Amino acid sequence: MFKKILIANRGEIACRVAATARRLGIKTVAVYSDADANAKHVHACDEAVHIGGSAPRDSYLRYERILDAARATGAQAVHPGYGFLSENEDFAQACADAGLAFIGPPASAIAAMGSKAAAKTLMEKAGVPLVPGYHGDRQEPEFLKAEAARIGYPVLIKASAGGGGKGMRAVGSADEFEAALASCKREAAASFGDDHVLVERYVTRPRHIEIQVFGDTQGHCVYLFERDCSVQRRHQKVLEEAPAPGMTEERRREMGEAAVAAARAVGYVGAGTVEFIAEQDGRFYFMEMNTRLQVEHPVTEAITGHDLVEWQLRVAAGERLPALQDELRIRGHAIEARLCAENPEAQFLPATGWLRVFRMPRASEFDVAPVRVDAGVREGDEISPYYDSMIAKLIVHGETREQALSRLDAALADTHIVGLHTNAAFLRRVAASRSFTTADLDTALIERERDVLFGGPGLDLACAVAGVAARVLAEEAQFENADPWSRRDGWRLHGAARRRMELDVGGQRHVAYLAYQHDGSHLLQLGEAQHPLRARSLGGDRFDVSLGADRWELAVYRQGESYAVFAPQGSLSLVWIDAIAHAAEGSHDAGRLTAPMPGKLIALHVSAGQKVHKGQPLAVMEAMKMEHTIAAPADGLVEEVLYGVGDQVGEGAELLRLKKPA
Repeated sequence: MFKKILIANRGEIACRVAATARRLGIKTVAVYSDADANAKHVHACDEAVHIGGSAPRDSYLRYERILDAARATGAQAVHPGYGFLSENEDFAQACADAGLAFIGPPASAIAAMGSKAAAKTLMEKAGVPLVPGYHGDRQEPEFLKAEAARIGYPVLIKASAGGGGKGMRAVGSADEFEAALASCKREAAASFGDDHVLVERYVTRPRHIEIQVFGDTQGHCVYLFERDCSVQRRHQKVLEEAPAPGMTEERRREMGEAAVAAARAVGYVGAGTVEFIAEQDGRFYFMEMNTRLQVEHPVTEAITGHDLVEWQLRVAAGERLPALQDELRIRGHAIEARLCAENPEAQFLPATGWLRVFRMPRASEFDVAPVRVDAGVREGDEISPYYDSMIAKLIVHGETREQALSRLDAALADTHIVGLHTNAAFLRRVAASRSFTTADLDTALIERERDVLFGGPGLDLACAVAGVAARVLAEEAQFENADPWSRRDGWRLHGAARRRMELDVGGQRHVAYLAYQHDGSHLLQLGEAQHPLRARSLGGDRFDVSLGADRWELAVYRQGESYAVFAPQGSLSLVWIDAIAHAAEGSHDAGRLTAPMPGKLIALHVSAGQKVHKGQPLAVMEAMKMEHTIAAPADGLVEEVLYGVGDQVGEGAELLRLKKPA
């Protein structure tokens, strides 16, 4: 076994690998960029080496610097994690050439599966089922459009070298094809340095089922069962579970054996995932093979009881697989939720900012348990625009799917993140939706359940206001032993004192009154209703709050004039409005179009003086590896364009100005 390894990655996966290495007595070396100088993964390892600037191309993608760091620290092997260089055949070969073990498949296997088109040709020869489509080298738009017509609409355009939904578009008709193709090629070139695409028949109501495979250097290859990853947005996974609901033993064996055949066809060694698109009737087709560990590997660990990172280390060190096929069993059910910095209510735009509050449910980290949290950040860390938007992974395990669902709901309810938009509440709604609870799964689940997943009411307003009032009273109590002139308990010689609370909730104003009674009790009035308020601190930010006949245990976090209230029923953010400051604010210029997140301006479709109509695409930004189109909110005339293609812009930066047409 290795004595020291270098982890050529960052964030959660770097911490995950370091945790297993520490358990096995293996020393670890972290690498970090400027932005990650104080990141969690740096402190999780025994040593750390700075490798460059914040942008991945200046650090985590510079493999010559990573190899220099490995040599300088005496590392014997390199674990690539996932993303960045994990599926880069040149990096794998460079490790081998430098005398370092690459904790992953051989470069030849990465190369064979790196091109979706070439991989499908290989899989066809190996007898693995394929979706009808065109996977060749010809890339002329007219030819690809003709192939799409031959296949029959709807079709799916996919980046040949891609993954994670980048460079992928579903196209419903010939009229949409050329624009979608151009967008896919542009995004593929930006993400993978290769704009080649393939075109396939778009399977309606597909399920996304993947098989975890593992091979060793002694000729053994096994499958560790399946994961259902059908719940997606923008072709990126939201919830993953194992085993797949409704999977029969016969179909499981059939898919598993097909996955092993795919792995054997390329001489696979280490951890890999063979991904299939499955019809509702059970028919399945090879989609791609990911030649690395997957983000969702913890659900497989939960149902098999095996540490897949340990398997990777042992196989890379030349050992036999820790278990063969007839020794593997499924135990219970596991679900993983990806907590991301994004705003589901704004088309999942990525968010950046500071984790002012980051409280996760009590769990074991990077280990099998009823509740597990895998995170690469801590409270106070920044989510920057340079890297992926995932904050953490929440994994639950139960004896049955129903038990796992119950544990997931409780764990998400106990997840408190303040400081930036996240998808935590959205995940909870998805997990509670009819389609998910009844396992009516396909990749369009989120769109199908849109009415219940978006625009939810959140926490009851009265409960949230009572939480703010409880926090106010707790802060006032800190002064109860002060002299009479400094006390803040609202005492008045004549009559009861009333405090006016003007609160902004999602852009809407609400006024409440907190009344201080002579006997020390309090009343809270919201609208016409007035109820007794009782609040007791439970320590820290937690309170036992009663409003009339209702009673809750709340967590209330304050950041300046902003309050975030969390309860088992949901959460709500409120801002206490300073009336004087608000009166001094100027009116908002409705003609401004601003960047919804930090990123790079990669396309401008209009120029100054041009007339535009409502919904017309004006510009395209790239942030966190995805493209985002900015459209005109109304008919107008472009008055001024303030940035050019290639410019980096901050969140809220004014990109261009519109005015009403004459």
